[in-house]
Amino acid sequence: MKIAPDWTEYRVLATGDGEKLEKWGKYTLLRPDPQVIWHASVSLRNAKGLDAVYERSSTGGGKWQYFHPVPEEFTVGWRNLRFSLKLMGFKHTGLFPEQAVNWDRMIKLISGAGREIEVLNLFGYTGAASVACVSAGARVCHVDGAKAMVERAGENLRLSGLDNTRMRYIVDDCFKFSRRELKRGKKYDAVILDPPSFGRGPNGEKWKIEEGICELVELVAKLLSDNPLFVCLNSYTTGLQPTVMENILRLYLPKDAEIDADEIGLPTDEGLVLPQGCTAFATFGQQE
Repeated sequence: MKIAPDWTEYRVLATGDGEKLEKWGKYTLLRPDPQVIWHASVSLRNAKGLDAVYERSSTGGGKWQYFHPVPEEFTVGWRNLRFSLKLMGFKHTGLFPEQAVNWDRMIKLISGAGREIEVLNLFGYTGAASVACVSAGARVCHVDGAKAMVERAGENLRLSGLDNTRMRYIVDDCFKFSRRELKRGKKYDAVILDPPSFGRGPNGEKWKIEEGICELVELVAKLLSDNPLFVCLNSYTTGLQPTVMENILRLYLPKDAEIDADEIGLPTDEGLVLPQGCTAFATFGQQE
């Protein structure tokens, strides 16, 4: 298990009964978490200072219930970076704190490369990984099917005081964009893959991770430069275990790739580690 480092403005306070109690900057939120199948030691619904809880609907989806005012947007920081948050539908805030374990590794690899690194971030969401890579000196192509998420990636870059010209913003289906890049002869030194379990592109393209991930990794392998640095594959899908992800990278990436895969998680104030998916990481040549 790899644990996300260096959070000072985010904490998991407590867990239990399918929920996690979190502190995001000044605000305390209660959200569902399917991994939390154990019982809470005390009622999380009665937590002191609870500002909002995400209530699931019996017909699917849900909504936020507010006990105290929470701004439409607010920010939290990780190291020298800042990210904009918003309480969105489907329980999300626009940031996945457990991914700090990968941001840390990417920053170290890019900073130690001794050359300019071109990064492709597919399913880039609100761009935390993209911002981390730019902060280390990389140029990033950030791709997501949702225009609003790509716009927020730009906002996170600006909040972090980084050069906007070092990030290229693309609203597109990740498969289609990658195929066009391949036809154009474009190459990348590093690729980040953070696919959802299920999703749709901007023109209704369907994505299901079990059906598409092998083809996508095979395509990514063709987009790698002659001197690649890393490939990072993330998954929140329960059935996609670390060894499965490691096998997929090992089958399709160049044979000299050094690959490791593990669960990633968050420490909690109650002394537990909360699992939050897994990551498979391939590095080439230059190691940390």
